[in-house]
Amino acid sequence: MSGELGTSEPQSAVREEASETDRSRPTAPDSKHLLATIVARELRTIRRNRTFLVLGIAFAAVLLGVAWVGGSVRAGYVPTLVDLLTPLELLVPVVAVAFGYRAILGDEQRGELDVLETYPVSNREIVLGVYVGRAIGLLVTIVVPLAVVAAAVARSEDDALSMYASHSGADSPILFARFIVLTVLFALAVLAVAIAISAAVSGTRSALALAVVALVVLLVGFDLAIAFGVSAGAIGDAELVYSLALSPLSAYRGLVFDSAIVVAAGTGPAVASPIASLASLAGWTIGSLGFAAWVLNR
Repeated sequence: MSGELGTSEPQSAVREEASETDRSRPTAPDSKHLLATIVARELRTIRRNRTFLVLGIAFAAVLLGVAWVGGSVRAGYVPTLVDLLTPLELLVPVVAVAFGYRAILGDEQRGELDVLETYPVSNREIVLGVYVGRAIGLLVTIVVPLAVVAAAVARSEDDALSMYASHSGADSPILFARFIVLTVLFALAVLAVAIAISAAVSGTRSALALAVVALVVLLVGFDLAIAFGVSAGAIGDAELVYSLALSPLSAYRGLVFDSAIVVAAGTGPAVASPIASLASLAGWTIGSLGFAAWVLNR
């Protein structure tokens, strides 16, 4: 009995000493902390890069200029969003691609990806952290000018007693809020495509070239393909609203018309399938981020 007690005391002391050593040894940060660190790093990069600031100022100036010069801010929310729709169809993809086309490529060129691989963080979490950080900067760039435009409409609208969207044919800030939300979803989808491009290329020139190609395809290519399908008889009237959902740009445009413009008018033909269009934007976003993570895993 005494031998057993004598043996257990040194073992207990060793265990206590080992536990104290483990407590004093620095532990590696967990994946959640690393994810937050990646997001914070992306935000610092955006804040320090004057290109993003100039881009945001130019974007805001164009939107405010279009809304004010066209006089739509004095006409109401729906006329304003109608005037802004076409500029946003062109500008949002450009701004989103500018935010994302070098995001992961820059990390790889600076060797930061190699450093991150030594921590307990997966490539999927790296892509997600980069995406979330860039998305926050992108959304500030897009939402703030649109909110300023909405405030200008509220102050300048000729009919101060505007009705709400529960009434057919009414102009409403709710409709403009829907417009902002749909613009955000569109921007996030295009940003995910840009992140995928950044992960797939190996140089700045190739990233820029592929980004230009992606912009052309998103802005023109899909619409031309759909128009060709309609003219060739391959796409009928029943399939048209679902075919339009395949393109993120057409899906965005259709959702704006269906959920804001047609609602305000009180009548009109079906211009989009809301479920298909929302599924398309979600698919482009998730699929692009998944592709970026897969590329990094190779």
